[in-house]
Amino acid sequence: MDDPLFEQAYERLWEEFGPKDEMEQRDVIERRLQLGQRFLYEMALVRMAGDFAAVRDHTAAITRDGGNVVVHLSHNLVSPVARRTGLAGWMRALPIATARECLAANSSPAGAHIILLAEMEYMQAEDPTRTIRLQAYERAGFRKIDPQVVHYFQPDFRSPEIIDASGGARPLPFQLLVRRVYREHERVIFGAEVRQLVETLYDIYHPQFRAADLAHPSLSLDTYPADGAMIALVPPTQC
Repeated sequence: MDDPLFEQAYERLWEEFGPKDEMEQRDVIERRLQLGQRFLYEMALVRMAGDFAAVRDHTAAITRDGGNVVVHLSHNLVSPVARRTGLAGWMRALPIATARECLAANSSPAGAHIILLAEMEYMQAEDPTRTIRLQAYERAGFRKIDPQVVHYFQPDFRSPEIIDASGGARPLPFQLLVRRVYREHERVIFGAEVRQLVETLYDIYHPQFRAADLAHPSLSLDTYPADGAMIALVPPTQC
């Protein structure tokens, strides 16, 4: 938080994602940097000749059983002038390096899986940028957990004052995109792994939310498929 470049990186993310209630407040980022050994938060800023080129942030988290690491891909923003330069590929590679660092710090067992996890808005005809983002994830080896089967909701990122003034938390429906490193060829995922992914993601989110806001029925895993259920992994652009 006291890095001289933090403000530049954070402000870029806030300008892009804050108005959509999809960016954490500064105090939340500070708490995330102090989550403990099981978690590793990273914000990466790229500059070209001193000018902004890209910024991303993500959190690696060891699953509760200690067997795998999930990297939640929070935000990724590349300047228009830096697109189609190969930089976007490097930005997608950074979370894997963070995952390996987190595994090493926790002395995780050999053979632990790395899973990259992203929350993405549903496609809308009036917002072609969403389709472009989904196409980029698809080219990068991501698959989408069938949203017809798994109904995932992101906790309400609005401030507590606004939540209370509006009558309570309103979690947002999102799609879940995954890249299971070295398992990109697989086209199904078991219900147990889906639960583990969402459970780990909610563990990352937990310190920044009030218990009452996290108790919203939409955030319950009770309606998720059974552990043995097989769920299709479909192309991110598939409706």
